Amino acid sequence: MISAQDVVATYWEAADARDWARFGELLVDDVVYEAPQSRERVRGRDAYLRFNAEGFPGEWRIAVDRIVAGERGAVSLIRLTEPSGEQLGICFFDLDEAGRIARIADFWPEPYEPPAGRAHLTERF
Repeated sequence: MISAQDVVATYWEAADARDWARFGELLVDDVVYEAPQSRERVRGRDAYLRFNAEGFPGEWRIAVDRIVAGERGAVSLIRLTEPSGEQLGICFFDLDEAGRIARIADFWPEPYEPPAGRAHLTERF
């Protein structure tokens, strides 16, 4: 079985490359993603793939500063770089018994209102 650290590293590599097929292979069918700063929740692999592929247009890059992992979970510190600047994000991952990502909680420095263009893929909490 692949380690939690390797799963999370591959997740970020696939996101940065916009390799949504490889990204999707890392997720369970009923994955749950939450972003507390925007109060968004996404349920299910298909919706989460669309949320990422459609919901984040533009030029951006992800660099991983650190991943700390246990047996079935990990936390990553990432650096998101966009033309408007750079910010750090902290992301928590829970993995299932097979080593696929079952739950993600994504934290950014400031609360924000999500773009309207991805509202159809999320629920607010």
